[in-house]
Amino acid sequence: MTFSPAPDFTTRPTLSGSFGMSASTHWLATASAQSVLERGGNAFDAAVAGAFVLHVVEPHLNGPGGDMVGVFATAGGAPTVLIGQGPAPAAASAAAYRELGLTLVPGAGALAAAIPGAVDAWFLLLRDHGTWELADALALAIDYARHGHPVLPRVRETIERMRPLFDEHWPTSSALWSGYDGTMPELAHTFERLAASEGDSREERIDAARAAWREGFVSRAIVDFVRTPHRHSDGGDYAGVLTADDFAGFGACYERPVTIEFRGHSIVKAGAWGQGPALLQMLGMLDGCDDIDPSSPEGVHTILEVEKLAMADREAWCGDVPDVPLDTLLSSGYLASRRLLVSDAASLEFRPGTVPGRRPFLPPLTVGTSGVGEPTVTKEGVVRGDTCHIDVIDRWGNIVSATPSGGWLQSSPAIPGLGFSLGTRLQMTWLQDGAPATLTPGRRPRTTLSPTLVVRDGIAVTALGSPGGDQQDTWQLLYLLRTMVGGYSPQQAIDAPSFHTTSFPDSFWPRQWEPGGAVVEGRLGDTVIDSLVARGHVVTRADDWSLGRLSAVGVDEHGMLWAAANPRGSQGYAAGR
Repeated sequence: MTFSPAPDFTTRPTLSGSFGMSASTHWLATASAQSVLERGGNAFDAAVAGAFVLHVVEPHLNGPGGDMVGVFATAGGAPTVLIGQGPAPAAASAAAYRELGLTLVPGAGALAAAIPGAVDAWFLLLRDHGTWELADALALAIDYARHGHPVLPRVRETIERMRPLFDEHWPTSSALWSGYDGTMPELAHTFERLAASEGDSREERIDAARAAWREGFVSRAIVDFVRTPHRHSDGGDYAGVLTADDFAGFGACYERPVTIEFRGHSIVKAGAWGQGPALLQMLGMLDGCDDIDPSSPEGVHTILEVEKLAMADREAWCGDVPDVPLDTLLSSGYLASRRLLVSDAASLEFRPGTVPGRRPFLPPLTVGTSGVGEPTVTKEGVVRGDTCHIDVIDRWGNIVSATPSGGWLQSSPAIPGLGFSLGTRLQMTWLQDGAPATLTPGRRPRTTLSPTLVVRDGIAVTALGSPGGDQQDTWQLLYLLRTMVGGYSPQQAIDAPSFHTTSFPDSFWPRQWEPGGAVVEGRLGDTVIDSLVARGHVVTRADDWSLGRLSAVGVDEHGMLWAAANPRGSQGYAAGR
């Protein structure tokens, strides 16, 4: 099998050095993380500092009221998953929501809020694996929130699009974002109160901040506020269901990852409560295919068909339930049988696999045009949000990849006095009984957040990820193929033309799918695109530089550290030395 040669030109170099590397979806978060490394902090100190800066500078893409998933390894240690995805509240059940007349969990409003998990997860990581005081790790975010930062045009555009809803239905958001000038005094005050938590040791001070979040002033303000009905994306007015007991009962934690071997490497993902196993299935199916070049007509077709099969299995089998048949789904025999379904023509069907003695869940299939990224939809129109990502590796070999999301400014009314909104991750659950992702109290929604580690010879050598909702793993797939099979450098792989399938139910309200849908960057080329159309793919030609916001860091076979970041949108950057 031959691969298209890597391009000679890249938009930026793959950075190389020996001290430490940071990469993220915003240059200020990257610079903040790198500044922590320069002042003696490790990768975990740096990731926490950068993540809280992301809460400030990308408020249309994430916030403290949202969630995160991380995967990390200490120097020489085994990969570990950091769970910052909160579960459904005790009163959030499919039956209860159906009694409200709902057929889907709304895409905006507090009914869609899982218990916020991002902040507690970052605090846990800092306590257990960092070295810095919480106040020092939050100082950069507090400074940007208190004194201002350059405001992205997309933030202003999002606020303007949301203004009619804010003014008519979400007055707390109207008050928070009217006249926005880059300062966020309420959020700065929230972070300052958390940073001032007291204790006799660094660990006790961090635990005190966790208690303030889960059982103190933060949880009280949220619980009190969501009791008041407010407008949701379906046009109805409902109260939220989060309680003080929900907050107090959830704590971020760790778990072992799931992996698959591919071309001499272990690909490391979070478990079946996320979509990570779908990426592992894609790699397992493609490993036995003849042409998997993401730049050739045959390769692009094969990749799209494999993506459809893996995402159908995600919908049919995966969720926060104890009986996900993951051993079967990742077995070589099962993947070989799925690979045989790839034909010369594009499939327009939803085709989950079969597991002995089990019946796959078949979701409601509503045909529509799926979006790019993570949409928060209001009745007045479609307002698209997305996600953030950060990767850090330090000179000792600590490495972390994390994808924070949710709690966008457009996701739910702002909580008075706190300066942020709740997330909407429960929209990824179904209100039909019997699904692995049925809305169930105490269960996590099947999140799309999906960071990745790559391990070689027992050592984590790459951390990567991307925003993009359902597309996170399809875009990361292309990076892995190009670097691990095609011999591309990290920056060459990130720069290369991207594409993905939309031929599966979208995880975001209103949960539509586009049979045979394929979204491609135009620079994939007419030869490839015309071939896809001829094979029956329903092709949407996106802008030439529009799909994916990947970043990555790692260490090469010579022990040299490296970093690369996405040029699309002129926002993501890598830094290091």
